[in-house]
Amino acid sequence: MSTNIAKKILVVDDELDTRIFLLNLLNAGGFLPIAAENKTEGFRKAVEERPSVIILNMAMAGKDGIHLYSNLKREADLKRIPVIMLSTLDKTTFLKCHNLYGYTQCEEFELYDKFMEKPPEADELIATVQALVDQRKKF
Repeated sequence: MSTNIAKKILVVDDELDTRIFLLNLLNAGGFLPIAAENKTEGFRKAVEERPSVIILNMAMAGKDGIHLYSNLKREADLKRIPVIMLSTLDKTTFLKCHNLYGYTQCEEFELYDKFMEKPPEADELIATVQALVDQRKKF
C-alpha cells in the first residue's frame, strides 16, 4: 500500500493528550498523521518522512519547540515545509515572553505559516492544514 506523501502531517508535542487529540483529528480529516514527542524525534521524522505540514508545540520543555523550529528553517530540504505553531499563549504574549527571556531570534517566528492557540478548534485546524497542503502542492 503506497502512502500519499501530500497528506503526511507531522505532529510534534510533548503532551500525550494533545498528541492523541491531534492524531485522531487529523486521521478523521483524511490525513496521515505522524507523531513525535520531542525535538530530536521531531527532527528525525521530518527528515525521514518529509511531511507536507508540521504542527509544532512551541512551548515544549527546555525550549525544544523553539529550537526545533529554528533547526527546521535552517535545513535546505526542510525549510519549505509549512509549520503551524501551537501555544497555550496568544501570539503577542508568546513573542513578548521570548523577548523578555532574551531569546533574540523572535523575528524568525514571523516566518511560520500559522499560529494557533492550544487547544485548536478542530474545524479551523483541519481547514488550515488542508489549505497549507493545497498551497504546497503548487510548488
